[in-house]
Amino acid sequence: MREFTIGKNDAGQRLDRFLSKTMPLLPPALLQKYIRIKRVKVNGKGSKRDVRLQPGDVLQLYINDEFFDKPREDNLFLTLFEPRLDIVYEDENLMLLNKRPGLVVHADETEKVNTLINHIQAYLYQKREWNPRWENAFTPALCNRIDRNTGGIVMAAKNAETLRILNEKIRGREITKKYLCITLGRMKPPAGKLSCFLLKDEGKKLVQVYHRPIPGGKTAETLYETLESRGELSLVEVELLTGRTHQIRASFADAGHPLLGDGKYGRGDVNRRYGETRQALYSYCLRFDFPTDAGILEYLKGREFRVAVPFVERYFPSGK
Repeated sequence: MREFTIGKNDAGQRLDRFLSKTMPLLPPALLQKYIRIKRVKVNGKGSKRDVRLQPGDVLQLYINDEFFDKPREDNLFLTLFEPRLDIVYEDENLMLLNKRPGLVVHADETEKVNTLINHIQAYLYQKREWNPRWENAFTPALCNRIDRNTGGIVMAAKNAETLRILNEKIRGREITKKYLCITLGRMKPPAGKLSCFLLKDEGKKLVQVYHRPIPGGKTAETLYETLESRGELSLVEVELLTGRTHQIRASFADAGHPLLGDGKYGRGDVNRRYGETRQALYSYCLRFDFPTDAGILEYLKGREFRVAVPFVERYFPSGK
């Protein structure tokens, strides 16, 4: 419980407006709820939100301490009153989320609050499974990332041991990740492997494709299989053997078959003709292979998870 005595500089304000300034991390909807259920008392009694505060009024706030902190990047999840998550699977160790295209996974220069990790942390905080104020509290973390405009399955660890194991399994290629994408034209051969070296340009946020080793370049290997073709579009299933930034998008563009809707590596004229502003790319399948011991996650061995891909029905209604 926190207690405040109203001085002359704060007098005259509405109760709810004073509280919103005092606790910028407290979501407005939750603030109004706390006033309504009398977790906010004025001079020992419940009060209405629009009451005007007077000098000497004593406020008693039965509100969690973390809401009194100053806003920082690591506590902005508190401002999310209704976390929005499409949960594919959840247990005591991990969550699998179906990330929608357009949502960033972590804060960047364009978005600080509405991120996947903030929605996850808000969800677990509200379930009382996690609180950053707990001593030595582990912070829920993502094990894999997906570009803002790509959708699909993302893994989140609820504890340190799960994060360690999943990171180890990703490095050891013991987790299979498959994507569906729509390419322009038809791959020749219809199935195969794309191998190249990718060099990231941090300034331009692009990668360059090379077909020989270069300083700073990273190997990129991508398996693909054409599932169906209609006119100038092809539905392609992709499996990543390496996980590089923009690997699928850059590799297919280099092969002469960029992804539909890709604004960085694709064809603007075709994208405009179809009205697509985001790359047709979706991480739709995740399988825990685990040929080696997986510790506390051994129960996931052999399990596979899939999600529906919106653009498949739009362009290939009888496809996979």
